[in-house]
Amino acid sequence: MTTPDRPVRIAVQLQPQHADYAQIRDAVLRAEDAGVDVVFNWDHFYPLYGEPDGKHFECWTMLAAWAEQTERVQIGALVTGGGYRNPDLLADMARTVDHISGGRLILGIGAGWFEKDYDEYGYEFGTPGSRLALLKDYLPRIDARLKKLNPAPLGDVPVLIGGGGEKKTLRMVAEHASIWHAFGDVETMVRKSGILAEHCAAVGRNPADIEHSTEVSRSDETTANALLDAGFTLFTVGVGGPDYDLAGVRDWLTWRDAVNAG
Repeated sequence: MTTPDRPVRIAVQLQPQHADYAQIRDAVLRAEDAGVDVVFNWDHFYPLYGEPDGKHFECWTMLAAWAEQTERVQIGALVTGGGYRNPDLLADMARTVDHISGGRLILGIGAGWFEKDYDEYGYEFGTPGSRLALLKDYLPRIDARLKKLNPAPLGDVPVLIGGGGEKKTLRMVAEHASIWHAFGDVETMVRKSGILAEHCAAVGRNPADIEHSTEVSRSDETTANALLDAGFTLFTVGVGGPDYDLAGVRDWLTWRDAVNAG
């Protein structure tokens, strides 16, 4: 296992489904108290598993509440559905949550994929290609709006782009992202990291300036060490409601502290 160039960070994704909001609020508090670095939710309108019409809450209004509730952790969506909101409005929402949180927002965004969200809320689902084209159009609009807003964001709002498409998504990561989030086996992630580096070279960026992020299970430290060797330093553990059991997250925090101690 190599020593990473940037600190290893542990995130928890509190999936906002099958729970009352009081349970989600409590989980956010427990996650921050436990010492995680980032708390994510996700941007869907219906549960992704379990009862398909079960309890579920909206992403960005929740992030505003988390911004007030928390003091230290970064917060964000893993990830915002790119086509769900006008990009200029999304930039303004992000700027507002950034101020509420004191500069702790991560603006996570992706092309979107969950067809039920689109159908039920009246968005055009289209094709993977059309959704990626929309995201490509939205990213510079978000950047431009962030530069126009008064007051401006408190700092540079880090943009996280989720996805692993090698021709289009990774090119957008090279052009716009501070954080890249994807998932797959170690061999796949190493290959995609190499392709991202090629896109970065084409646009004049150092790929080391982009934090590499992925998901981990609750116990697979061997895989995490291999991903660490491949340059990944932000690791997210998904936790579902209604109980939001963080016991496994604490094991990852112990691993993080050991790695960062050298």
